[in-house]
Amino acid sequence: MTRQRVKARVSTLLVISLVLLGLWQTGSGAWIYVKAQLAQVLLQRAWAGTLAGQQDVKPWPWADTWPVARLVVPSLGIDQIVLEGAHGRTLAFGPGRLESGSSAKDGGTMILTGHRDTHFQFLERLHGGETLLVQTRTGLWHRFTVRDGQIVDSRTASIDTDEQGTHLILVTCYPFRTLTPNQPYRYVVIADREPMTDGAA
Repeated sequence: MTRQRVKARVSTLLVISLVLLGLWQTGSGAWIYVKAQLAQVLLQRAWAGTLAGQQDVKPWPWADTWPVARLVVPSLGIDQIVLEGAHGRTLAFGPGRLESGSSAKDGGTMILTGHRDTHFQFLERLHGGETLLVQTRTGLWHRFTVRDGQIVDSRTASIDTDEQGTHLILVTCYPFRTLTPNQPYRYVVIADREPMTDGAA
């Protein structure tokens, strides 16, 4: 076999390997998105059971979390079921409520977190003055108005949950469009609660 044929064969194998690697990476990224969307369908069913009075309804038999709220952003067409806990295994399926945070029916601050490339990607398009709606397990709706969004360094910043009134804080990783994992920055949206209503979103 001539040297040119060897080079051609090696080049062909290299190109095929790169194409297969690219397809695998694309498929992995697409699967994360598809899984997040499919999970919301199962979560909607579990949420219906929760509103019907069932306690801690698991969306699938092996789940170690359950729906605790529904988050709606009318201006952006966002409608998501919020899960208890903010662990990696939970956030793969939906936004999570920090276990140390309060529920929307209590006073104080409710903290929700989600991935920047799936459920909380919309935070990049959220502006001051916009309305957020949170439905609790009792079926009541709570209206929040976005105060602002800010970039913070998780190594030095802390979230003040001692402010007067009831607030909703949404947290995701920052920057939004990056391939570099484990960034220390977070994007934080703070919203203030308005007078409560019992109407539907």
